[in-house]
Amino acid sequence: MATAVASVTEICAAAKRASRQLAITGSEVKNAALRAIATALEERTTEILEANRRDLEAGREAGLSAALMDRLALDERRAAQIAASVREIAALPDPVGEVIDGFRLPNGLDVRKVRVPLGVIAVVYEARPNVTIDAAALCLKSGNAIVLRGSSSAAHSNAALAAVAADAALEAGLPAGVLSLVAGGGREELTELATQSGLVDLIIPRG
Repeated sequence: MATAVASVTEICAAAKRASRQLAITGSEVKNAALRAIATALEERTTEILEANRRDLEAGREAGLSAALMDRLALDERRAAQIAASVREIAALPDPVGEVIDGFRLPNGLDVRKVRVPLGVIAVVYEARPNVTIDAAALCLKSGNAIVLRGSSSAAHSNAALAAVAADAALEAGLPAGVLSLVAGGGREELTELATQSGLVDLIIPRG
């Protein structure tokens, strides 16, 4: 999995390359990858919770509010819910290729409006580790590569979750670079992510 050890541009370029292959990947492969991610999350729950414990300790030292600490916290139940949500997404109909409108011209030419992947989606979000997986699963299901940029307060949790998901996706046949995490930088890194013209097709700020 790519992290900020590589430059933001390198991460986004790898995601762009992966997006081209993912866009033509069949539903069965994508769904199998999502189910593999869910299984990996369950199998590596201890690792994920240990990473979350480190974030919680840092949060207490930093004086985070009770509300922020609750958003940040993971336990066995919440981890299981994250895995379950991935399976629910895998079970949804594949939106790629769905015809949502169409008509025939007088000359007999058929015109159709069809859902297609956007390419690379960057998601910037706050201290909710579950968003790491929710956003990744939705993007992979819809044939889009994803670049994640979470809050520094959830750095260890996000890194663990993204690593588990990226490893499982790769082993299940999705291209390398399809799921990446940008981590470890400040606002200048976020600015760099927002200016990746030609590599990032959509940025979603999730507040």
